[in-house]
Amino acid sequence: MVEVKNISKLYGKKKVVEDVSINIQKGKVTSFIGSNGAGKSTLLSIVSRLIPRNEGSVLLEGKEITSYKSNDLAKTISILKQSNNVNVRITIRELVSFGRFPYSQGRLTKEDEGFVDEAIRYMELEELQGRFIDELSGGQLQRAYIAMVVAQNTEYILLDEPLNNLDMKHSVQIMKALRKMSDDLGKTIVIVIHDINFASCYSDYIVAMKHGKVIREGKTEEIINNEVLKEVFGMDFHIEEINGNRICVYFT
Repeated sequence: MVEVKNISKLYGKKKVVEDVSINIQKGKVTSFIGSNGAGKSTLLSIVSRLIPRNEGSVLLEGKEITSYKSNDLAKTISILKQSNNVNVRITIRELVSFGRFPYSQGRLTKEDEGFVDEAIRYMELEELQGRFIDELSGGQLQRAYIAMVVAQNTEYILLDEPLNNLDMKHSVQIMKALRKMSDDLGKTIVIVIHDINFASCYSDYIVAMKHGKVIREGKTEEIINNEVLKEVFGMDFHIEEINGNRICVYFT
């Protein structure tokens, strides 16, 4: 379990995350939702130790996250940020292989190659794995980055807007793959996501943020209702139940 306790983050005098306390349940899919500027990505970066916090603590399996050695932490938590820039000309397979660095230190073993193969399969990139990443569409590149995180084979997977640049088909593919990793492999997955219906259909828990604060959190069915969503987004939603999922209509 990841325990976030009284976390605050300031940029200058502005608090972008304010006194946030949540528990991220092990082996489940948790989605962070909220409008732009709500503090979701900042909170995710604090949980992964990418950026420091000004106040509070983050406990990973009961241990303060700052006390982990970097390589040990990289074997436990992986994160995919919104923007990723690799400025060398490498293939998809070479990019995905970077996920094995905490284990291989750049010298891939047969076991490492197996994890790379599995990640490429998960993201349906087998036929593209020899292509250079500067030849890819935005959606193909995003899938390659997600495959890199999958290859890292951590218990905790943190993804900041993983559906960026993806069309509908590949967005569904990614969410199904994440759901499968949680259900079949027991992975703990945390996603910052803007599409409320993907959050509704694939999450176990939802954390709703606004102005740097958590205003609601709970099981998906507790959060996906008009009262809560109107509080989070400031607009009305019409919610229909389709095949056991709550689908939000908000175009009118």
